[in-house]
Amino acid sequence: MPANPASAPFVSVSAASADPVAAAAGSAAAADQSQFSFAVGTRLADSCAPSSAQVSASGGEFLGRTGTITTPHGKIRTPAFIAVGTKATVKSVLPESMADLGAQALLANAYHLYLQPGADILDEAGGLGAFMNWSGPTFTDSGGFQVMSLGSGFKKVIDMKSVDTSGPDDAVAPGKERLAHIDDDGVWFKSHLNGDRHRFSPEISMQVQHQIGADIIFAFDELTTLQNSRGYQEESLERTRLWALRCLEEHFRLTAERVGKPYQALFGVIQGAQYEDLRRKACRDLGAMDFDGYGIGGALEKENLGTIVRWCNEELPEDKPRHLLGISEPDDIFTAIENGADTFDCVSPTRVARNSAFYTPAGRFNLSGAKYKRDFGPLQDGCDCYACANYSRAYIHHLFKAKEMLSATLISIHNERFVVKMVDDARLAIEAGTFFEFKAETLAQYYR
Repeated sequence: MPANPASAPFVSVSAASADPVAAAAGSAAAADQSQFSFAVGTRLADSCAPSSAQVSASGGEFLGRTGTITTPHGKIRTPAFIAVGTKATVKSVLPESMADLGAQALLANAYHLYLQPGADILDEAGGLGAFMNWSGPTFTDSGGFQVMSLGSGFKKVIDMKSVDTSGPDDAVAPGKERLAHIDDDGVWFKSHLNGDRHRFSPEISMQVQHQIGADIIFAFDELTTLQNSRGYQEESLERTRLWALRCLEEHFRLTAERVGKPYQALFGVIQGAQYEDLRRKACRDLGAMDFDGYGIGGALEKENLGTIVRWCNEELPEDKPRHLLGISEPDDIFTAIENGADTFDCVSPTRVARNSAFYTPAGRFNLSGAKYKRDFGPLQDGCDCYACANYSRAYIHHLFKAKEMLSATLISIHNERFVVKMVDDARLAIEAGTFFEFKAETLAQYYR
């Protein structure tokens, strides 16, 4: 059976192995957890005093808040947008540029780094931050999303817009083969790079993420979609619960074993799709475990995003941070913030930049249009990013038409700054008691 030549071999640890060594590991990990903390700051419901009409329109109490996450590599003031650097790089942007534009933390992907260059390489380099020359906090997701999406042939996009459970639970994208097969112990999958066969389990995901060395890591979970049946969602939720217990055990063991390494906070991942009872059950089950924080993941209908996030945050421990996986549209960001999400991530700012799309307060526009050929103004008037301070729309339009890579770099810098600043301003608005006014003004202008 082919194995990843760039990765060191891993030994799987049974979930049932409760022995004195494991107990000692748990004690050591608990001591090291002092390197990570979260403090709630200003509560939206207190600073902005929403009316009963606003609460009714929202469908429930506003759970938004500001806060501070403390990691071994620095603090994250929340709410915060976490820029995605999937393969230990934000595509086309220098880490130094990400720091200059105000990014507080970066998120990389365990699946991709496991395949290339190999988690052992990052470990030898001193961890993710040292490897990519980023001194701030870092996240890695568990790889569960990529195993499912790439393994089912959907590549980077899964339909999260509509509920349709009429098809089979093991559906694959049209014309594709299934590259991932899930069982109760883990997942067999084929590399999308070369077809080699690999195994991910809760233990292996923890081992990979410990070697990668991010400050915040996520438990290995099974991602479902809105196309899975209710019966499969229930089965998957229980599998994810059991995997969470195994992740914690292996996390504590590795924390004790890897003496001298900075503590890595482990977040449990909440699944349950569009079902309120399953979401709340997942939150109660994982909320009772010794996680450092929580990720809200899985299938989220856009129109019900706020409701689902609120269900989760009504159940999750209030003194631990909550990360919403995979959003960046302005309306989704405000909805997530007011319903209690502290951090969130998305690849969209750089992905759309590579197709010449740039954000402005008046909406998103495509720089490939002919009208920009002689437009010598910045991407956005008043923007303080490096691209806007030094380059014109006409020049970046030329770069894009000439297929020069610099176009993606400059637009990506601007787009990341736009989203980071919007979330920073939302945080300041909560503290100032003007969040609802800021939200209304921002969205009215952006979507007009």
